Amino acid sequence: MAQRPGRRGLSTGVVVAVAVAVGAGAVVSSGLAGPDDGPGAGGSATAPRVSSTAPAGSATTAPAATSRADLDLIAAATAGDTAAVRAALAAGADVRAVDPTGATALVRAAYGNHVEAARALVEAGADVNHEDSTQQSAYLIATSEIGDDVRLLDLTLAHGGDVRALDSFDGTGLIRAAHRGYPQVVDRLLAAGIAVDHVNNLGWTALLEAVILGDGGPQHQAVVRSILAAGADRGIRDRGGRTALDHAREKGQTEVVRLLEAG
Repeated sequence: MAQRPGRRGLSTGVVVAVAVAVGAGAVVSSGLAGPDDGPGAGGSATAPRVSSTAPAGSATTAPAATSRADLDLIAAATAGDTAAVRAALAAGADVRAVDPTGATALVRAAYGNHVEAARALVEAGADVNHEDSTQQSAYLIATSEIGDDVRLLDLTLAHGGDVRALDSFDGTGLIRAAHRGYPQVVDRLLAAGIAVDHVNNLGWTALLEAVILGDGGPQHQAVVRSILAAGADRGIRDRGGRTALDHAREKGQTEVVRLLEAG
């Protein structure tokens, strides 16, 4: 089965180059955004889609980064330079300002897992739910793009991270973390009350995704164990009519099969 496309942001060098170009008055294409994750169709009758509240600083209303301070802020956040972030803020940079991809300084800091730079931005009022043009927010990035490291996730949840937020697959942070096999992130999200049985536009729940895109190893086993303990419905079927157990058996995930058969 084909793997879900990756979700990645621009490299530091590209973002800095964009910032310099914008500052020089160059025309920069918004096509520099990272790859889209897929179509945006809705969920299913089994687990209705819960729409996330539109972020206050959405890409359609956020100001473009045009001042020197704004550009310096985005470049500093991308590089994880906390001192430079604070200096740009002191110089009047707007934490809502976006680069040509719709990313704020906080989104750029999140892609690099620059937690202290992100903390400085959040303390200055940055919106943890603002999404760039690929539907990535600092909160969503923290669920899947930086490893099983909960520091950034804890920061975003403490500052209003919306567990109802959906990516371009209509997937929740839980589905994303389950795919990657990040048990600590999964446990944090479950504790925060995220929907366990939400179905994305591929027809998969977090449990299905952990099995279909997982390797059946210890990390994914821990994810499956936590999701089941949270009351996941193991009987939900994908669009082909197969359950997580069916997939686990097909893939030879012996321990996952045992977990799914228990109880």
